[in-house]
Amino acid sequence: MIECKNLLGKTYAVLGLGKSGLATLAALKLSGARVLAWDDSMEARMQATRLGFSAEDLTKADWKKIDLLILSPGIPHTLPAPHPAVAMARKRLIEIIGDIELLFRCLDPAARPRLIAVTGTNGKSTTTALIAHILGTAGRRVEAGGNLGIPALSFNTLPSNGFYVIEMSSFQCELTPSADFDAVVWLNITPDHLDRHGDMAGYVKAKKNLFKHANKKRICVIGVDDEESRQVAAELVKSSNGQVIPISAEHVLEKGVSAVNSHLHADGKKLFSIEGMKTLPGTHNAQNAAAAFAVSRAMGIDVEAIQQALFTYPGLAHRQQLVRTMREVRFINDSKATNADAAGKALACYENIYWILGGKPKEGGLKGLESFMPRIRHAFLIGKASDEFAAWLEGKAAYTKCGTLEHAVKEAAAMAASEGKYSVVLLSPACASYDQFKNYEQRGEKFVQLVAALPEKPKERAA
Repeated sequence: MIECKNLLGKTYAVLGLGKSGLATLAALKLSGARVLAWDDSMEARMQATRLGFSAEDLTKADWKKIDLLILSPGIPHTLPAPHPAVAMARKRLIEIIGDIELLFRCLDPAARPRLIAVTGTNGKSTTTALIAHILGTAGRRVEAGGNLGIPALSFNTLPSNGFYVIEMSSFQCELTPSADFDAVVWLNITPDHLDRHGDMAGYVKAKKNLFKHANKKRICVIGVDDEESRQVAAELVKSSNGQVIPISAEHVLEKGVSAVNSHLHADGKKLFSIEGMKTLPGTHNAQNAAAAFAVSRAMGIDVEAIQQALFTYPGLAHRQQLVRTMREVRFINDSKATNADAAGKALACYENIYWILGGKPKEGGLKGLESFMPRIRHAFLIGKASDEFAAWLEGKAAYTKCGTLEHAVKEAAAMAASEGKYSVVLLSPACASYDQFKNYEQRGEKFVQLVAALPEKPKERAA
């Protein structure tokens, strides 16, 4: 747990009591600050109460007595409309920050561990975990979390030769105004969360907040396989705002790190084969491996140690996770694929796919996935997106509207088994989970449970 020594006697408001909100409360309490806390969810407030915290409706609070508002990343502060408590804080000119910003303010700049931020539309969690695995395998003390797993304020205190590797969502980036990371990994950017950022420009601007403070020594590992990211790399080079290391999974770069044709290259020179990384399949994971290699080398880890760690990386749940194999059928949990671009990364890895998709749709729907349709044996639609996705799939791939994940797993398993050929039942929803599940983790866990409960010989589908 991070302890802040400069908060005594101040009053902080915490809005949002999920994992990061509760960790923020605990850190503030440990630091001796006065805390007001609120969440619109009764369940979240009850959980906070069970942990010894009290809840107070911030829309009824005396904001003249509050020094700072710490906002959980899931709560809107601009679009589509700011939370009423946020509007009240703004009216009083009270600063609004996130938990990562608080972490920076709690750390002693002269003695803190090195901090690595990982952002991008897709691949953040895998790359964060992979970097931490490489550093840990090399004998470094490391904590990893943020948007992934452990909230940053729950990290153990580390010495200056340790590392905090922090996954940063766009929401967290825009609530971190003064953070100055030792290294920033920017993987890629495609349209996502546009309801919160207004448009693509707003989304990119939120991510670029990580470079707000000029720092010529900062390591900037930037993916250059999409146009928006190439522009970011060019801007950083032009402004001399950091040491830019471009990475690519599409081209061998003369300067930078590439993962192309099953080999990892540095500055155009082939280093070693990455074929056979069982927990890192596909081109998108080649990009993740290139990013992890680049930042790890910049942090002083030798090539041999990185190579070894890439092949011992255990993988993450809900990211192309092999759940079960039944005869010729593999069941893959890719619940983390919450947009079309992420789903496309999984579709590119397999043939004869029985695809389970749907949920709360995002802007753009399934646009860009046309080229993968020959791989689809059948699609099984769930959630609110069913009608929209059915219309898009018409004439491209056969589909069944299943409504629920339970029905989809049952139907997909039976159809795949009846084909008698090597195939994949793939949950890669291309949607948010919030219409039927609390989050993508709960959706993935449900899929794992349903697959585990399947009989060894699934019942045949009704004619």
